[in-house]
Amino acid sequence: MLLSDFDYDLPHELIAQHPPAQRGQSRLLVIPRTGGPLQHRMFADLPDYLRGASALAAGDCLILNDTRVIPARLIGHRATGGQAELLLLRPVAPDTWEALARPARRLRPGDRLTFEAPQDDLRRTGVSPASGRRCAGVSPAAAITDQLSPEMGTEPSRATSPSPELTNQPSRAGSVPISTTQPLLTAEIISTGLDGLRTVRLEYDGDLLNILDQVGRMPLPPYIHRDDPEAADKSRYQTVYAAQPGAVAAPTAGLHFTPELLSTLESRGISIARLTLHVGLGTFRPITAERLEDHVMHSEWYSVSSAAAATINAARAGGGRLIAAGTTVVRTLETVADEYGLIHPGEGATDIFIKPGYTFRAIDGMITNFHLPKSSLLVMVSAFIGRDRVLQAYNEAIANGYRFYSYGDATLII
Repeated sequence: MLLSDFDYDLPHELIAQHPPAQRGQSRLLVIPRTGGPLQHRMFADLPDYLRGASALAAGDCLILNDTRVIPARLIGHRATGGQAELLLLRPVAPDTWEALARPARRLRPGDRLTFEAPQDDLRRTGVSPASGRRCAGVSPAAAITDQLSPEMGTEPSRATSPSPELTNQPSRAGSVPISTTQPLLTAEIISTGLDGLRTVRLEYDGDLLNILDQVGRMPLPPYIHRDDPEAADKSRYQTVYAAQPGAVAAPTAGLHFTPELLSTLESRGISIARLTLHVGLGTFRPITAERLEDHVMHSEWYSVSSAAAATINAARAGGGRLIAAGTTVVRTLETVADEYGLIHPGEGATDIFIKPGYTFRAIDGMITNFHLPKSSLLVMVSAFIGRDRVLQAYNEAIANGYRFYSYGDATLII
């Protein structure tokens, strides 16, 4: 199929710039897989569509992605003067990361960038600038903003490196670095790639996530038009069940859930399983090839525990349906499912590209936001229910004023 087959026109005013006033107040467009009219509901109505356990059958199983967004957008200074920006993508060696650089033309091998914490952060937290930095590595964080803007696009890289998990620390993203005595973080450009991709070596002293909390910002998608994240973005661009640091884009279907809604689902006999996929280039890199068969996915790191696999398999064996909360969950489950739909625990890298013609093995339903035209996410949803059905639903959503993309409304395909 051709990429142009997955295009549609969206009025700019329907791109959500902020989340709802309260989490969970989004609208929900219900799309029956078997056909029939679309249903306009609220996300709080989700329990009405999921089946609880009974004496005759197991309840449905809702599967969540518990990745946690890290403040991986870094704004610093070059040694020769002038501001520059890095978006950390993922570690490829103990002290080396893939990153997107801006302005890319001015960042060449051997150049060094320094990143500092604001003075008010230092006074408030008691953290002093590092003296005597060292190199260290962190988790298999696959990372990128929710959708890549053209100037931040990149060619695929095949490097993957499972490594220890990031330490979870409170985030203070959103502050603008100002001058301090010594930088908390230094990045040296090691090599260059296409379209702004750089390999960088990080130097710092202590825990990297703690350092990023001080010098980094939440990497909001470029279609959210503000220079700096707002205070609310620290919590709202994060799911309430985020636990495993490593992503720099939120699994946005999960942004609609509240603790109360999850408790309601469990009280009705709906099981909940959690897996991890660190959202990265594989999910959000734009498709540039006109023929879908020519698109190469960037890999992302995932982990499915034995406990999660057992919960999911028990629901399926007992007659329950598997409902994926987001396309990242779909990618993970379809990666670890065998030909019979059995989920196997494990971890690794996935570069699966789900497009029309794919036979789904693991899921029966999907919760997902509205996606950009010509994106791999829109292609995946089309593979699940058909391109014409997707475009029909999107056109009806536009006519009814639904909010689109990361902070927008949701769909339930079931």
